[in-house]
Amino acid sequence: MTILVTGAAGFIGFHVCEALLARGERVLGVDNLNAYYDVGLKEARLALLEAHGGFGFARADIADREAMAAAIAPERQSIARIVHLAAQAGVRHSLVDPYAYVQANVMGQVVILELCRALPALEHLVYASSSSVYGGVAEAPFSTEARVDSPVSLYAATKRAGELIGHVYGHLHAVPATGLRFFTVYGPWGRPDMAYFTFARAILEGRPITLFNHGRMKRDFTYIDDVVPAVLSVLDAPPAGGGGVPHRLYNVGNNRPEALTDFVAALERALGRKAAIEHAPMHPGDVEETWADIAALQRDHGYAPKTTIAEGIPRFVAWYRQHYGL
Repeated sequence: MTILVTGAAGFIGFHVCEALLARGERVLGVDNLNAYYDVGLKEARLALLEAHGGFGFARADIADREAMAAAIAPERQSIARIVHLAAQAGVRHSLVDPYAYVQANVMGQVVILELCRALPALEHLVYASSSSVYGGVAEAPFSTEARVDSPVSLYAATKRAGELIGHVYGHLHAVPATGLRFFTVYGPWGRPDMAYFTFARAILEGRPITLFNHGRMKRDFTYIDDVVPAVLSVLDAPPAGGGGVPHRLYNVGNNRPEALTDFVAALERALGRKAAIEHAPMHPGDVEETWADIAALQRDHGYAPKTTIAEGIPRFVAWYRQHYGL
């Protein structure tokens, strides 16, 4: 059996691949290594994965039908599970380059689902969605039962579109799929475009950091080591058809919204330096608070996140200093 992981050189994809390889799985990774953020970091992650004998890699764009067909061709008969994490990430960048989001997050989702239809051994597709789909939802914690038809960014709209497309393929073609709405995942080998990463760099370089909405923000920060076991547990349990649509959605969060100011304070303690802070109004596309209702994932998969920012931030900072030689 082969497990296909798209976005294998990305933050979550890298950690998922490592966990799959550690338990003896054969993994085929796909990534286009785009330049949205530091390609060198992606290549460093990939180098660690390629040191494993059970890992194969193909460079391809998930929205390119021909490239994806060629990438999986050697493993086509044996691919039984797919973890689809490749996407154009970043809420704010969707204001700058909207076409990239539609191409990667909508067309890419269709390409992957069409591949699923053609794979003879397919058991389950697990794909990445986002807490951003909750957009204008007022009631917290956010439940997967809530209506999410008021996105406040194009990024969120494309991730919600991906969920709806996944449901359609379950309905029309019985493709078993589960979407995971990730809540602000952070940790070692993380994404340089995310706030904790840019804040750490700025604080160490003595540059100010900007807190939008004048710092009145809360996020359900979720440590990567709590996320990966959830992905694997879900992957191992395909949704049963049973006369219904074999498509599910889960929140993957910490169920603990933290004030952004507390998050910055944890970074300051771990770095041993104070931040110079500049305040700004709410950025278009942002939301004031995220908070995951994780009851369904706890019930079905025993999900139990346990890492607080007091534990997770120092681990990230230790990795950051080591990786960048600081």
